[in-house]
Amino acid sequence: MNKKQKKIVLDGYEKEILEAYENGTLNPSKSQVDYQAIARNSMKKNRKINIRISENVLSTLQRRAAREGIPYQTLIGSVLHKYASGFLKEAR
Repeated sequence: MNKKQKKIVLDGYEKEILEAYENGTLNPSKSQVDYQAIARNSMKKNRKINIRISENVLSTLQRRAAREGIPYQTLIGSVLHKYASGFLKEAR
């Protein structure tokens, strides 16, 4: 079975990036390096904690995590991280 590939049309800037990549001269931007460090630091496992939450809340979190395809503990950690970082805002 032959699938036709779409021809990708690059603009001048994209061609410049591709050429730099192919020549091995492409350097990551400063912000990319910063984001990589932030991601590494946020993934460190520092401490274990025990919390008490209602059975209904836990079941809801487990279902939501299953829909997302991630472990429920990862979902809980992500929500707590977003809240602590100020990225999670109260819905009004």
